[in-house]
Amino acid sequence: MGKVFTHLKLLLIYCFIIPYVSFSQDTNVEGKINDIISKMTIKEKVGQLSQFSASLNPSLDIIKKGEVGSFLGIRGAYIINQFQKAAVEQSRLSIPLIIGSDVIHGYKTTFPVPLASASSWDTSLIRESARIAAMEASLDGIKWTFAPMVDITHDPRWGRIVEGAGEDPFLGSAVSGALVRGFQGDSLNDLLSLAACSKHYVAYGAAEAGREYNTTDLSERSLREIYLLPHKAAVDAGVATIMSAFNSLNGIPASANYHTLTEILKSEWGFKGFVVSDWNSIGELINHGIAVDKKEAALKGFTAGVDMEMIGDSTSGDTYPSNLPLLVAEGKIPISRIDESVRRILRVKFKLGLFDHPYTDTAKIKSIMLSREDRDSTALKLAEESIVLLKNNSGVLPLSNNIKSIAVIGPLADDNTDPLGPWANTPQPERVVTVLNGINKKFSSTVKINYVLGCSISDDDTSHFGEAVNAAVNSEMVIFVAGESSFMSGEAGSRTNLNLPGVQEDLLKRIYSAGKHVVLVLMNGRPLTINWEKENIDAILECWFLGDQSGNAVANILSGDYNPSGKLTITFPRSVGQIPIYYNYLNTGRPPIEEDRFTSKYLDMPNTPLFPFGFGLSYTTFKFDNMDIQKQKLGKKKINIVSIDVTNSGNMPGTEIAQLYLHKISSGVSRPVKELKGFQRIFLNPGETKKINFSITPGMLESYNTEMIKTIEPGKYDVMIGGSSDEVVSGSFEIVN
Repeated sequence: MGKVFTHLKLLLIYCFIIPYVSFSQDTNVEGKINDIISKMTIKEKVGQLSQFSASLNPSLDIIKKGEVGSFLGIRGAYIINQFQKAAVEQSRLSIPLIIGSDVIHGYKTTFPVPLASASSWDTSLIRESARIAAMEASLDGIKWTFAPMVDITHDPRWGRIVEGAGEDPFLGSAVSGALVRGFQGDSLNDLLSLAACSKHYVAYGAAEAGREYNTTDLSERSLREIYLLPHKAAVDAGVATIMSAFNSLNGIPASANYHTLTEILKSEWGFKGFVVSDWNSIGELINHGIAVDKKEAALKGFTAGVDMEMIGDSTSGDTYPSNLPLLVAEGKIPISRIDESVRRILRVKFKLGLFDHPYTDTAKIKSIMLSREDRDSTALKLAEESIVLLKNNSGVLPLSNNIKSIAVIGPLADDNTDPLGPWANTPQPERVVTVLNGINKKFSSTVKINYVLGCSISDDDTSHFGEAVNAAVNSEMVIFVAGESSFMSGEAGSRTNLNLPGVQEDLLKRIYSAGKHVVLVLMNGRPLTINWEKENIDAILECWFLGDQSGNAVANILSGDYNPSGKLTITFPRSVGQIPIYYNYLNTGRPPIEEDRFTSKYLDMPNTPLFPFGFGLSYTTFKFDNMDIQKQKLGKKKINIVSIDVTNSGNMPGTEIAQLYLHKISSGVSRPVKELKGFQRIFLNPGETKKINFSITPGMLESYNTEMIKTIEPGKYDVMIGGSSDEVVSGSFEIVN
């Protein structure tokens, strides 16, 4: 009943408490904004363009002077209400503050990290998790989150891969829109809504060598067909704000890039919200080498389209507050341009209802929030759906009911901190169910659990190997819980070696030599190069960082109480030498041929990945057949319907994720070998068959031609449907003029 209640209550919130969100200009609101701007001094205007960090230890005096419009790093309704009181009741124009925070994958309730939740391919549940995060943050006085992170990446060396949805722009766009709608609800004015922020704009995930803050160099085609798409989806979903990135793009820093910030975002897309810089990225224009001092940095960042500066710590100072008034006085920035940015920020504050309800009413919010039980239920369901079964030899999983003893070994088995993952906003380790906790709860009444730490995550201490091997020898099977610590991924978490850190693999090999069945439970924020593990270990569960309900979710998978359904949203390489590696690559004039040396391949390793995009096993099996394409020939503006039968050919109920891929066979510009264009989650009982339909719309067929104009080219298109990017049933149809 708890899960049913959760969905019913959310439905009531969506449908009756909140009206539809829109960033179209409200005449009444615009009039109020213009009236406020007409009364503002230049310092008050620039104050609205400045976000201060709590690390600067701001006094209330600067708020009372109206010289700051936003804060980050401040939490707690009481404290935030005191700050708001200074702004609303003691400043000249009574303009409320907007308080931001990195609510990335939960607030008090920690959900799976974004790379994990994307592996569920369940956008409804992802949206629900964001809605819960918004509820909890709103209760604490937060009204703005610096999420979702929508960066597409092909490089698992990059630490921030953990914060996004993986490598595919279509799936990334679906997740982006779901998160924006979850954070913002159907109206920003609702008590339980946060203003969302699509980041990092743009192409931050293409950082050279996977190194944090590094440069990117992309064609306009790649920019528009890959990296911009999830941001566009966020804008289409009504996102309130956009964050400009740290990286340079084709030699121009993203936080000073007029082409992306103004020409594309504000002019072409018609974005009406505001752009905030990433932490001190305006001041860092000096380091990029395009500004000699903070004054020039302020000029370049602001005129490119960054409306609000996120100011760094006290050592980095500021660029906007000190320099924008001077630049206006010198005639280098017109006051009308300042007014436009102030207008964008005030517009969001009005949309959030901050002018009418600046203070956090904790009693009222508590009265309409979901219960703790319902929030945990959603966290558990998302954690279960996020787990990907990578290998299951001889049906080792689910565990047999006859098993009498299990050795639980590994540095992450009883860890209640790392499962929270990077960017856990308000971590509560005491609420985390560890894997050992979950296994004990699920099995200990009938099974003897022998727990040994074995080793740490990253050092080379092998002194406890013997104890771990003895536990394995004296147990019927082993659950080995290994991976990365949370600080090894996330911001500034780039790695060149993607093997299991430390001596974990060495211990795993020793345990394997004991001759017992071994299940490897992985916790990590990126794909790992687990070649030996894939070759030798009986079963592998990719669990990522699952948050509060980690242990319960893992135990439910191990026991078979939940049949795994997760699918990879990022390709696993065999070696770092294959990177970048991704499924939707362009073919070459010499595709790889095994017997021909002079083709596009390696001498020492196959081109193929360790695990492909879209891959994930189940405790049952699924079969795709009887594809039917409604129209073999159709016009450019017509919709085609493709149907296929999906059958549960195993003996256990389960969920399959059917994936639709398209490929233009011959084009004026080379197209990827396949591109994801649709997906469906399908639950099937054993022996059950369902016919599913995919609508292929004109928008799915559009691509940029040689003149960079979006068009639908006539000709033949391949259609591929299956449970993974490399296991599909194929057909084709033709677009005619």
